[in-house]
Amino acid sequence: MSRFWTHTIRCAGLLTVLLTLGVSTRAENNAPVASRPAALSYTIALTDRLRITVYQEEDLSVIARVDAKGTVNLPLVGEVQIYGKTVSEAQKIIEASYRSGRYLKNPQVTINIEEYAPREVSIQGMVRNPGRFPLPIEATMTVLELVTKAGGLTDTAKGTAITVTRITPDGKKSVFNIDVESLIKGRDRAKATDDSLILLPGDIVYVPERII
Repeated sequence: MSRFWTHTIRCAGLLTVLLTLGVSTRAENNAPVASRPAALSYTIALTDRLRITVYQEEDLSVIARVDAKGTVNLPLVGEVQIYGKTVSEAQKIIEASYRSGRYLKNPQVTINIEEYAPREVSIQGMVRNPGRFPLPIEATMTVLELVTKAGGLTDTAKGTAITVTRITPDGKKSVFNIDVESLIKGRDRAKATDDSLILLPGDIVYVPERII
């Protein structure tokens, strides 16, 4: 083959490589941005009824209900605190309990929710439709979403000072202050964490009246 044709073929091959790289680069640049993480996973609630299975240990597999203390009573290890944990976290906690008690060397625990507990929150005060509202199963609801479901704020509501009261199974009470009015109006002073406060079963939201 002549040097001319050899040179031509090499140039054509190089051009093909460059074009391929260009297409690949454009494809990467135009690739869709990864979506935001999914909503938080379902967390175990009081009175949830759970099927707890230990692989190859039929005697340890039970159906148990989460009691008022947030625990389940399991063979050998007794009470294990799993309230407020995701299913994956609860599985790991139970596995750790069997390992630390030296009952099982490598336990493999699976949890299935047989029956969901009633999941409700309440909103009181200056909203158009105060009352109790169900929380979605295996999804989340923020304070702003609850206010919207309750028909929105009244004309006399002090939306900058909404409180969320939460009582844990051990009796401890926490109170959060939320500036929902700024979130609704898109004001700069609204905190990003305000809208992301995820409501838990039993939370009480109160909207005070604005002093005129």
